[in-house]
Amino acid sequence: MEQKMPRANVVNRPTSLKLPAALKEQLEDVAQSAGMSLHAFMIQTLADSVRRTRLREAFAQDSMAALCDMKTSGLGYELGDVRAHFSQLSSYRKGLQPKPPDLLPSRLG
Repeated sequence: MEQKMPRANVVNRPTSLKLPAALKEQLEDVAQSAGMSLHAFMIQTLADSVRRTRLREAFAQDSMAALCDMKTSGLGYELGDVRAHFSQLSSYRKGLQPKPPDLLPSRLG
């Protein structure tokens, strides 16, 4: 089953992409397995790549902002406390223990 990209307000701009034969064969195999045309598969793959790149960039910016906030406020989370909290949260989600209290930042020194 071929997945179609939304067409609303889309202006297609033709482009040419020269692929090594071996790569094209691999792409065709994967596209066929996914029930898609090669064209639709490549568009989806490129769109996914752009989305992941933008998410990584946003994550990096958010991380830098959080680091700046931590340095400015002096508040943060000790790694051991974070690991313990997520371990307890995992056990809670499996129904093995009550929900842990929210982790509160402490003064880092």
